[in-house]
Amino acid sequence: MLYYDKRLQYPVKVDSPDPIFARMLQQAIGGIEGEIRVCMQYFFQGWGARGPTTKYRDMLLNTATEEVGHIEMLATAVALNLENAPTSLQEEGAADSVVGAVMGGGNPRHTIEGMLHRHVLSTGMAAYPANCDGLPFDMSHVYASGNLAADMYCNVAAEATGRVLAVRLFNAAHDAGMKDMLHFLIARDTMHQQQWLAVVEELGGYEGNLPIPNSFPQSKEHEKFNYNFFATTRDGSAPPAGRWTSGPSLDGKGEFTVVQNEPMGDVPNLGPARPDSGAQTQQM
Repeated sequence: MLYYDKRLQYPVKVDSPDPIFARMLQQAIGGIEGEIRVCMQYFFQGWGARGPTTKYRDMLLNTATEEVGHIEMLATAVALNLENAPTSLQEEGAADSVVGAVMGGGNPRHTIEGMLHRHVLSTGMAAYPANCDGLPFDMSHVYASGNLAADMYCNVAAEATGRVLAVRLFNAAHDAGMKDMLHFLIARDTMHQQQWLAVVEELGGYEGNLPIPNSFPQSKEHEKFNYNFFATTRDGSAPPAGRWTSGPSLDGKGEFTVVQNEPMGDVPNLGPARPDSGAQTQQM
């Protein structure tokens, strides 16, 4: 059960409304780096979490609920940035120097016009669950595998890309209130990256978790290949040397080596097409 407080998690103030920035904020709501993604990811990971302790489930659901508050903050920011946006795009929009300049662009996909049409006609100057191009978030980037370690690494990636986006928005913002809101969200992204990595460390770090799933015995792998870096160039150049080409593997269970990738199989032969396959007779 979730409980709602009418007050925002952190203050959201806009001194100079900017419909262009409102569109940019939509990416932080419904983009693949956005808050809907991490919110749903943590909810579904938590709802499906199994194990002898409930602390990881509880942690995930606490953070998922926090992310609902972030969506609310961003939706409020979008609405406030649309306060003075024109409802008649041909007249007020053209009269406004900033909006008019953007509307004069050649590709409607990258102009304020398409975004304002959507905000005016579909939402009444409010946010919507889509990215900055108006594409609805479709949950295809929500990862909940049922494997705790795998999910934690997915969460680190989600928070890392989210923080990259938030930093870009911070750098693009001109309004002091928007910078203040984003400097809070960036801080939370920092914590969440640390949080998910702390779970991996608590579970035993690289040695205790890799390779994922650690419940599958490596004796069933083709162990000749499990720590080889395959070099696939054929121009005689050396493969890129790095931590992954020599020395002990990160899980401490093998040694990195370099192998020139060569064909180990035969040329595939699929045989003739079936008579009922709709192929040409020359294929049968």
